[in-house]
Amino acid sequence: MPDLLLEIFSEEIPARMQRRAAEDLKKLVTDALVERGFLYEGAQGFATPRRLALTIAGLPVKGQDVREERKGPRVGSPDGAIQGFLKGAGLASIDQARIESDPKKGEFYVAVIEKPGRATQDVLAEILPGIVKNFPWPKSMRWGAASKEPGSLRWVRPLHSIVCTFGPETEDPEVVRFDVDGIASGDVTKGHRFLAPGEIRVKRFDDYAPALERAKVVLDADRRKDMILHDAKDLAFAQGLELVEDEGLLEEVAGLVEWPVVLMGSFDEAFLDIPPEVIRTTIRANQKCFVLRDPATGKLANRFLLTSNLIATDGGKTIVAGNERVVRARLSDAKFFWETDQRVKLEDRLEKLKSIVFHEKLGTQYQRVERIAALAKELAPIVGADPELAQRAARLAKADLVTEMVGEFPELQGLMGRYYATLQGEHASVAAAIEEHYKPLGPSDRVPTDPVSVAVALADKIDTLVGFWAIDEKPTGSKDPYALRRAALGVVRLVLDNQLRLPISEPLIYASAMHQFVSYLRARSSELQDIENIAQKMRSDQLDEVATKFAGGTKAIELEDAREFFGDKELGNDLLSFFADRLKVYLRDQGARHDLIDAVFALESQDDLLMIVRRVEALGRFLDTEDGRNLLAGYRRAANILRIEEKKDGRVYSEAPDLQIVNDQGQIEEKALAVVLDGAKREAAAAVEAEDFEGAMRALSRLRQPVDAFFDKVTVNADDAGLRANRLRLLNSIREATRTVADFSRIEG
Repeated sequence: MPDLLLEIFSEEIPARMQRRAAEDLKKLVTDALVERGFLYEGAQGFATPRRLALTIAGLPVKGQDVREERKGPRVGSPDGAIQGFLKGAGLASIDQARIESDPKKGEFYVAVIEKPGRATQDVLAEILPGIVKNFPWPKSMRWGAASKEPGSLRWVRPLHSIVCTFGPETEDPEVVRFDVDGIASGDVTKGHRFLAPGEIRVKRFDDYAPALERAKVVLDADRRKDMILHDAKDLAFAQGLELVEDEGLLEEVAGLVEWPVVLMGSFDEAFLDIPPEVIRTTIRANQKCFVLRDPATGKLANRFLLTSNLIATDGGKTIVAGNERVVRARLSDAKFFWETDQRVKLEDRLEKLKSIVFHEKLGTQYQRVERIAALAKELAPIVGADPELAQRAARLAKADLVTEMVGEFPELQGLMGRYYATLQGEHASVAAAIEEHYKPLGPSDRVPTDPVSVAVALADKIDTLVGFWAIDEKPTGSKDPYALRRAALGVVRLVLDNQLRLPISEPLIYASAMHQFVSYLRARSSELQDIENIAQKMRSDQLDEVATKFAGGTKAIELEDAREFFGDKELGNDLLSFFADRLKVYLRDQGARHDLIDAVFALESQDDLLMIVRRVEALGRFLDTEDGRNLLAGYRRAANILRIEEKKDGRVYSEAPDLQIVNDQGQIEEKALAVVLDGAKREAAAAVEAEDFEGAMRALSRLRQPVDAFFDKVTVNADDAGLRANRLRLLNSIREATRTVADFSRIEG
């Protein structure tokens, strides 16, 4: 079957856009073809710095013929209806329609519309110009004289040519003719800008890719990556060194070259006194180069690898020398920043944080640091950290934001703070927490384990969440500009990975109290008389007392005072639901069932994330057993009967069953269920209290046989009204017994 080759040739496409653009081109073209009934065998997109290419194999020569019967009006209908039918069916006269009869509707017209399949080339010529003109680049530009004309082509970079051929393997393919703003499609492309700039005439993909290779263009980005990585490792090995691999940089460099040539440069050993992360970041950010290390010591070497886009006549000496000059200058700057920053202690930088606004409604970075420090001190005993160390680490955690190094390389925040804290003699846990309090930044990021780091990381994320919740800047749909979902997931991972017993509602209430308290003090300091709009739920006669006790807002508020005066329980409950959603996402990724999480969260006072997870795991294991499945079936039967009868009777049978009625009038199965229910409920409750969720499940498993026997032998809707009501109360006892571990009504399947 015929194949399509499409190439869009332009000036250099930014590396970060190339892979997505190749996928977009494939999707846009294939979707448009499939929408028109053109199926294919396979498609593949490619990108180099100067071209997007697409090959689609196994397209038909033309589309399928279409035969459609369109029912029209009855014979004898008004002329307007007839004319409308003819126009819609594309008929010249009513004589071209046939007449069919229906026993109920009588005779009516039917038009038979036959459309021959369109040639694939014609369809391609129709759809491709629109795809090119409306290509979804993140950023695009107009250029040349036509750039001032409305409607002129927008493309990521100036567009030069379009190759589009279509045809079977056994014949010479034809050019699919179309025009995009004066650029006509053809079968001519160009090779490497410097190594093979001449024109290349191509037919199909099978000769297109080899022709480009001969013209020093490697079409496949993954192959360019493999070439760079292989050559880089070989060069490093030849010097007794080891490549520091960087997948992100490798992807970017592969998008900067069409014919990769790896070269090695060097820099002065004196620069190795700079932290290795700074060296790596400097060389990576400014020159897109890889760094090397000594495998014997693990330390960086004074060598780097660059990737050139051409084969130089001098073996690359000039290219290497040019890169060495730039690297030397950049490392000199970094060395200056490193030495300058060490002259000022971190705590002496805190004053500058007062001039940095974190958010216009949430105050400065300094105010945020004070809140985080207070919260970290409160959390420290819970996570096993020293409260004073946690508070110290939190107060210094953001100080490196105003250093020269972080000003130049923001991605080094936290890390540089750790270096400077270590140099000024801070406790090792304090220094570690300064770097680690940002973690985890994503699902694959490492979770801190040092208790001080954990306390500060929790405080930082909880303060962020509560603050943006308080000003009603919650995530909406796919929009989350402040990364609040990531912050909540970070809290979840910190708690679970460190096996922390942390009732999450307490720090949420405390953090909300800190925000309310700072708002109150800010209002007082501005001599605002009316503070009711800031603290509507506070008792005004206590505000002065609190302000006096915690003058300046820099001292930690006792938790009980925070709850009493400033705690926002409604905000806490809303955030708790948000944490539940994040926990569901986390557990679902771990293979847990979301309905089991719902079933556990539906119970009151479920804010201990670790215990929720343990209960979910125990519930999942129980429901995988035959006893669990049968008990769930029995619960549903009981719940369904109760729901129907309670609706019919207009009442809820929530009272405990009368055991006297059971003993006097009940059947053997009824009596057995009543006895087992009482024991199982008490045993399960005791096990839950002792946090023995497996034991609670074992207790509930004892209900299986009595429940089965009850439904098999006992008629709930007895003629005796009192006996019927008591049996319904017995069914409610089944429902209540299961609620000791979860709300079984939320369980699916």
